[in-house]
Amino acid sequence: MSAVLDGWFAVLTFATALGCGLIAGVFFTFSTFVMPTLGRLPVPQGIAAMQSINVAAITPSFMAALFGTGLACAILIGGSLMTWSRPGGVYVVLGGLIYLVGTILVTIVANVPRNDALAAVDPATAEAATLWASYLTSWTVWNHVRSATAFAAAALLTVALCLSRVGGNG
Repeated sequence: MSAVLDGWFAVLTFATALGCGLIAGVFFTFSTFVMPTLGRLPVPQGIAAMQSINVAAITPSFMAALFGTGLACAILIGGSLMTWSRPGGVYVVLGGLIYLVGTILVTIVANVPRNDALAAVDPATAEAATLWASYLTSWTVWNHVRSATAFAAAALLTVALCLSRVGGNG
């Protein structure tokens, strides 16, 4: 890579690591205190609060952070595969893949369907109470996965940056 491309690659890697860390923090917050707090509320209130959160979460800024980071990971993976010998390249690929699979794919196939099912119930019904008990556990387990993989991706991208500096490419 040219020095200019190396510089842009480093900037994109840094920004992507920050994006992964930001998303890890959001998901960590939900896993560690938001979901336990909602679980302590009376069932209809807990469901209604989570339904409201799920609607409020779909903002341009959050979607840009979540999926923009995913797009940046894909770009970094492509760039690293084209310059495989670059110091830290394997860490960029691993970090990007971990984020795309463990954060984006898990969001799409595990968390969003649970959110959709919760959105479809009346919080005051017995059906909702049964769904809520399952939702609190299963949604949170998958959220732990998202949090851990986003954090791991941030760490791997940071290692890649450190190795690229040590390797003399920037």
